[in-house]
Amino acid sequence: MCMLAGLSACTSKGTQATVEKASSCAECVWKDYFVGNILFEDKAPESEGSRIYHSIITDPKAYITEQAHVVLNTLYFSPKDSIVPVNNLHYTLEDSEGISAKGGGNGEIGIFYSTRHVAKSFAGNDTAKVDFETRGVLLHELTHAYQLEPQGIGNYGNSKVFWAFIEGMADAVRVANGGFHGEADRPKGGNYMDGYRRAGYFFVWLRDNKDPDFLRKFNRSTLEVVPWSFDGAIKHVLGKEYNIDDLWKEYQLAMGDIKEGESK
Repeated sequence: MCMLAGLSACTSKGTQATVEKASSCAECVWKDYFVGNILFEDKAPESEGSRIYHSIITDPKAYITEQAHVVLNTLYFSPKDSIVPVNNLHYTLEDSEGISAKGGGNGEIGIFYSTRHVAKSFAGNDTAKVDFETRGVLLHELTHAYQLEPQGIGNYGNSKVFWAFIEGMADAVRVANGGFHGEADRPKGGNYMDGYRRAGYFFVWLRDNKDPDFLRKFNRSTLEVVPWSFDGAIKHVLGKEYNIDDLWKEYQLAMGDIKEGESK
């Protein structure tokens, strides 16, 4: 039996056990939640990447649904929360450059995944590597489908803060659910405003060291802190005594990226 309390413990370190626990916890709470109609389309059935993908993912719709549940469980407390609705999720395999991307909105979401990237990931005939990468990329893109967005500060294209939150949270969900190779994939230096993994690993560190529900509360802060800002959200979630830049420095010190007295 899986209880709502303590679900954060289901997603700690980047191991196979973590992946299995994340899926188990998510299915327990979210199995009856409508994630949207999964419309899977293979636009490159003759490609090598397509062959590899289907040899690993035998039931794409079930696989995407399972990972959607994991994402929802990471971003929200329960199906009763104010969740971004998705009516249709059109997932396509395409013989194209790049890796993957999410498009659309207002309940109509499109995600493409490059069969060229799948083939590239299969270098050395490493099936496990493809499986790991495919799941990680999917967790990131599905986060974009279901995550809440900052209000009162512009949009993805014209606000660096908006962009950093969106991409940082997507990689945070991936980190939290074993979608990266732990410390080996954690970038050093930079700033949380760089988004992606730099912000993502930082957000998960805040979850692990400050509040086990940090990711859920941080996502929800976009509804409660308007206009939204990193520092405003941090104070809202963790308390007024906290400062985002001080926390970033604390994180870097804790991870050994800088030494006491340095500032980056």
